[in-house]
Amino acid sequence: MAGKAVQREMEEMLQRAKNAKPEDLVLTYKGVKYPSFLCRVETLNEIPFLEARQDDLLLVAYPKCGFNWMINVMKKIISIDGEAFKPDEDIPRIGLIEFLKPDKLQMLDKIRSPRLLGTHFHPNNIPKSFFDIKTKMLVVFRNPKDTAVSYYHFCQNNPVLVTYESWDAFFSEFIRGDVPWGCYFDHAVEWNKRMDDENVLIVTYEDLKENLQNGIEKISKFFNYTLTEEQIQSITEACTFKTMKEESINTHGQFGQVIFRKGDVGDWKNLFTEEQSKEVDAKFEQYLAGTKLGAMLKYNLYCK
Repeated sequence: MAGKAVQREMEEMLQRAKNAKPEDLVLTYKGVKYPSFLCRVETLNEIPFLEARQDDLLLVAYPKCGFNWMINVMKKIISIDGEAFKPDEDIPRIGLIEFLKPDKLQMLDKIRSPRLLGTHFHPNNIPKSFFDIKTKMLVVFRNPKDTAVSYYHFCQNNPVLVTYESWDAFFSEFIRGDVPWGCYFDHAVEWNKRMDDENVLIVTYEDLKENLQNGIEKISKFFNYTLTEEQIQSITEACTFKTMKEESINTHGQFGQVIFRKGDVGDWKNLFTEEQSKEVDAKFEQYLAGTKLGAMLKYNLYCK
């Protein structure tokens, strides 16, 4: 019943957002844009004081890098290995801490462990306590060109985000970092600094698409869950993009078709101009060339 209630609440919010003015869809907090229908100043003020637990599981991803995909994977890992994952009925199923209303954020203290939390935040905006006690974090990155195209389509089909008059208009803001949650490359640079942290596991969308089973095995081991080959295979089959898209009407209601669009690698070629491609190439060269994260992204394979 709680899941249905959340779906209804989400659909009502989407309807309200459809009637909002574009300027009312954006909340700017400390220089970063956020969707105003999902994020609140009161919540953003309180999040820095959120107390992490040693056994929390934190999923971090820049928008449209595979967050909803991996949150499903992590829920199934928890469910198979132990007691079925049942979020507290008083806590919305939305995995992003920045989406919680202030009273729900405070109630996180009452949620039993392990807590599965998520965020799109830049690492500098994640509560300091998560780094202080070395809470384990799974960080998902996707190549910047496919991220941009997926983000554009997400904005065009999502009433709570600003709709752009064209792909070119969106690209200009994306490359400047003037989109919700800020600049892709700023996020990437900061996470690259933490590549060797023992409590951080960085995986890429492309590697997960190439071999999801291997990714699930790596993720479960990182979070100290022991799964059999049969269990890993079961999660793999349940978490393919095709399966999740088909199930999205049950898991996310009408919004499921917005979240799970195509999931392709290389879709950027359908929108990027040669000039735009070169502009992202230059950004990559400036910020990530020669770095560990840059190598993980296999830029020449996926973005040339």
